[in-house]
Amino acid sequence: MTYAAIEQAAAQHGLALLGGFHPSGRETLLLLGPAADFWAILTASPESTHPDPVDRWSARVIPLLARQFNASPALPFGGPPYAPFLAWALKSGRCWSSPVGMLVHDSCGLMVSFRGALTVPRKINLPAPPVQSPCETCTDKPCRTACPVGALGPQGYDTAKCHGFLDHPEGRPCLSQGCAARRACPRSLKRPDAQSAHHMTYFHR
Repeated sequence: MTYAAIEQAAAQHGLALLGGFHPSGRETLLLLGPAADFWAILTASPESTHPDPVDRWSARVIPLLARQFNASPALPFGGPPYAPFLAWALKSGRCWSSPVGMLVHDSCGLMVSFRGALTVPRKINLPAPPVQSPCETCTDKPCRTACPVGALGPQGYDTAKCHGFLDHPEGRPCLSQGCAARRACPRSLKRPDAQSAHHMTYFHR
């Protein structure tokens, strides 16, 4: 069992390994998130015609991968209690706090998200994480000024201001294409608009 073998198996489901660490030195926790073809795979799945298709799909596929590698699965929903995905992301060394407060990932940028995690009962060699956040070398930092109403920043996330903006016609681009601040990040994974619109619909209920 190797990192490359798990990475290849995850890729067949439209998932990418977004980081990992060794919680006890004798096991390996691996974080799984959407790859570039995730949405195409999900919309062709049986779950696509049911309510909450992303969570339903994750609840089927993450345990399936876990069984393949004799691992324990974890999902970012279904609590309380909830698995500490944000803390795990920071421990992986591949996520940091961004200038607007959200997590930023070395390859997914501000579009990072997690569909699950696997804890493998052995220590697996992991790729060396980057030495610093991509924000350190981002000179323009467009995320700081991308939000049309300034709901995101070092001061925190003003959810009331965000939802208030989304209630108006001016907020439609964020609803249909995804958060403007997240899209502005040069590292952000490019998503299909339909994928972003789906998540924004669930966010702004």
